[in-house]
This record gives sequence, structure tokens and C-alpha cells, in this order.
Amino acid sequence: MARSVVSRAVVVRQRYVWPDAQLNIWTIVMLATAGTILGVFAQFMQIQNQMRLGTPWLFPYGVTVGALTIVFIIVELILIVQRKLMPNVMILLSFVLLVLFITGIIATAIQLFGPDANINGQCQQYVNNNRPVGANIQTLAWLQQKNICDCWMAAFAFWIIGAVFLIWMMIMASQVNQDAYA
Repeated sequence: MARSVVSRAVVVRQRYVWPDAQLNIWTIVMLATAGTILGVFAQFMQIQNQMRLGTPWLFPYGVTVGALTIVFIIVELILIVQRKLMPNVMILLSFVLLVLFITGIIATAIQLFGPDANINGQCQQYVNNNRPVGANIQTLAWLQQKNICDCWMAAFAFWIIGAVFLIWMMIMASQVNQDAYA
């Protein structure tokens, strides 16, 4: 008579304990970051289209990175609800987004402060040093120009904030991973 061996697979599910307050703050700030970057560059694309000008690669890039960040956060929230948020996944996806954010920082900085575009210099010269008042077309045009200048600065700031918070996520996820095996 032949012997049969039946083995049973034992599934051990690792439990990761994430710091709730830090994870919530991270999620809220990254949603604000993604929404701002997405909104600013979508507005810039609409302005370029209305003026029948070409769209620089940075504008659809910003929209895409903002949308990818929102998708990343939605996936994160789904995994949190299912209690399946793994640190290794967060580290990997945060790193990918960090590379995209650093590219956004560099490209926006070149547009803002570079020798060719120098948007910041133009904003200082034509917008910040010129403040028309009254209910007329010049004031309305100045307000739109001021909005565009402020949007460039906000986009640059939020690229940096996003990069810092993605580094924070990688550190936090590595600590959660270490605590799980301690």
C-alpha cells in the first residue's frame, strides 16, 4: 500500500501597524499637493489652448503626475480599509512618485528662474511692480496676470512639498516594516 503525504499550507499574515495620525496628515497633505498641481497645470493648459499657443510638455506632465498621485492615494485608502497596506508597496510607489516630483521641481524651476523663460523675473517686473486700480480692463488683465504668477509659485512650492512628503512616507514605511519584524 502506498503512502500519501498530505501537506497543509499555512498562511501567515503579517500585520503592519501604521501610525494613524501621521498617515492621516500625510494623506491630507498629499491630496492637497496632487490637487493643486493637477489644477494649476490644467488651468495653464486651458489658457494656452484659449490663446492658441502650443502647450509645453510640463503642463500635461503636471496634470498626469497630479492624477497619478490621486490614484496612488485612492489605492492607499482602499488598502487601509482592507487592512492590507504593506510598507514595501508604499516605499516602491513613493519612490516612483518621488522621481516624478523631482523632475517637476527641476522643470518648474527652469521655467521660473531660468535664463530663457524667467517667469519670476517677468512677474516681478510687469505684475508685482505695476498695480492698476479701478473697474477697467487693465485692472482685470493685471488680476489675471497676478493669478498666473501666483499659480507658478504655488506649483513650484507644492512640487517641493510633495517630494518632502514622499520621502517622509518612505521613512515611515520603512519604520513600520522594521517594527513588524521586531
